[in-house]
Amino acid sequence: MAKALRALIVGLMLTTILAACGGATDTGTGSSAASGTASTTASAATSVAASASTETSPSAEAAPSVEASPSAMASMMASPSASASAAGAATTATGTAGTEVAAIELPEVDPGSVTGDIITAGSSTVFPLSQRMAERFKSEGYGGNVTVDSIGTGGGFERFCEAKETDIANASRPIKDEERQACGADREPIEFRVGTDALVVAVSSENDFLTNLTKEQLAQVFTTATNWSDIDPSFPNETIRRFTPGTDSGTFDYFVEEILDDEPAGLLQAQNLQQSEDDNVLVQGIEGSPYAVGFFGFAYFQENEGRLTAISIDDVEPNAESAENGEYPLARPLFIYSAQSVMEQKPQVAEFINFYLTNVNDEIEDVGYFPASVEALNEAKQGWQDANQ
Repeated sequence: MAKALRALIVGLMLTTILAACGGATDTGTGSSAASGTASTTASAATSVAASASTETSPSAEAAPSVEASPSAMASMMASPSASASAAGAATTATGTAGTEVAAIELPEVDPGSVTGDIITAGSSTVFPLSQRMAERFKSEGYGGNVTVDSIGTGGGFERFCEAKETDIANASRPIKDEERQACGADREPIEFRVGTDALVVAVSSENDFLTNLTKEQLAQVFTTATNWSDIDPSFPNETIRRFTPGTDSGTFDYFVEEILDDEPAGLLQAQNLQQSEDDNVLVQGIEGSPYAVGFFGFAYFQENEGRLTAISIDDVEPNAESAENGEYPLARPLFIYSAQSVMEQKPQVAEFINFYLTNVNDEIEDVGYFPASVEALNEAKQGWQDANQ
């Protein structure tokens, strides 16, 4: 009787999955609905099968008969929705190669049921995005408090890894080996990609001579050149005033790596240089002179677009399209980091990261950045799933 019941349930499950896969091939507005139905139905069928296997068999060895079924495997290969991981369903989205990719969906979070405070710190570039996600988490019912501090990527990793004072590190570059080692085995950092930024080189809106620089000229602007005429004889014979993030900033690190061959000495020794971890200070400094120049994340440029002008690099303007397709030379990934041990000790941190990854694409462009590819966001979600099994 138990075998018959199990066979009946498995048969129903496979029939449901095959029907859902067929529905997912529809085009137009029906496609999303069919895909979502397939995902939900497949997930439900899998749950029923697992339950039946547990209740009707004294041994877990009966379960592999479902996994080994050729028809079941064919159905899952044919439908991205049906092949979603057990931790969440999936919908389809266009990947970087222009093909449909199954986007992982994490378990739903109810912010109103989450308690306990969360502390984040790090990149000034990621700051406005994390602040937006914290505000949304709060607006949807979260009763605790999310602290978001802007202290630079390096400072964020120091507080997370060495001082162990924070739950999440915001970063505009990948963690360095020495920073990872400083975290220790008890706080192994997990990387979550949350978006894409285009580092903007900006001048005052009063600047009427500069519209484009090559990468080689850009290196001169921030190192050896004294006057603008040193870059191009047609430029004014006026002193270059430089404004950059401080050395704790991931933006500073990224610029040095991409433009100065990872050699910061020339920039740090340049004349008329002012540095700050506060990007608003940089904006004010650049705005104050037609001969000033500086760099920071795209969000700060967008916020001050009427006061500043973005410079093209190698004839490519910083925008969503050039950042996503890699044409803009200073496009870069944005991250948040946490650890499995932190999420185990403070479940509210795991819930917030889940909420962040699930909803970030709804907010990121309004903040001033660009969505990460579906593949990159999937990798981040898979990292969350692996840490919260």
